[in-house]
Amino acid sequence: MNALDLSHLRPRLPSPLEPVEDERFTRRGLTLLLKREDLIHPDLPGNKWRKLTLNLREAAGRPVLTFGGAYSNHLRATAAAGRLLGFPTVGVVRGDELAGRPLNPSLARCAADGMRLEFVDRATYRAKNDPATLAALLERAPARAYVVPEGGSNTLAVHGCVELGRELAGLADVAAVACGTGGTLAGLAAGFEGRILGVPVLRGGFLGGEVRALQEAAFGGPRGDWTLDERFHGGGYARVPPALEAFAQDFEARHGLAIERLYVAKMLYGLTALAEEGAFPAGTRLAAVITGAPEAA
Repeated sequence: MNALDLSHLRPRLPSPLEPVEDERFTRRGLTLLLKREDLIHPDLPGNKWRKLTLNLREAAGRPVLTFGGAYSNHLRATAAAGRLLGFPTVGVVRGDELAGRPLNPSLARCAADGMRLEFVDRATYRAKNDPATLAALLERAPARAYVVPEGGSNTLAVHGCVELGRELAGLADVAAVACGTGGTLAGLAAGFEGRILGVPVLRGGFLGGEVRALQEAAFGGPRGDWTLDERFHGGGYARVPPALEAFAQDFEARHGLAIERLYVAKMLYGLTALAEEGAFPAGTRLAAVITGAPEAA
């Protein structure tokens, strides 16, 4: 297959924008809309489709080497793209202690899709952008491998996410999105006409600088009206405290929608908390970007 042409994969674009009735919002005069990015493609859902498309065209069928943790949605999507489009993939996974353990469902899916998993210690993973470290990883990868950064967030990914903002322009006043590496937020903000709320899923307070750097690289400067609320990470990446789990189960029961826990649940929890705090004036249309689905969905 030709990796330059993804049209035969039949993505559902624009992704649906669905209103939902939720009294936590309606009693404050707010409209809640779900931007169903999870319905774009069954194997490359949500922001992963938008972030990978231009990178895959640039790779033009070459092997792809990329990075992620043990529960990385980005690794899963890249492995699926390799299977669907017929190119080799290598996933550099944080944590060499995982090499001797049974694969969790996320990594097992990557392996089943043909991804070669390379487990590295955490010091090496932190240095993955160092030229010498990257060169050593590439020496063990297939020839002419194309490198996609952690989370897929680079200039091409940012440009790929601009269309998400354009699809929402005029249909919502505020758009909320969960953030890992910041690429989706950086592009969404450039295409959207309203306010963007980013909900980081990792601790550390570093994401604002990452988003600014991505926008500088992609557009030459800042774009859009975006802010981050750092309160809803739930203790850090891949952590789902009981209150968050209870919220997600309740949201699923209310609306019949399976909720991905590591990103989407945290964003919806934060958006609901802000609505209950009175953060949005009556009449505001809130678009919650559903960036992915649970593994089993």
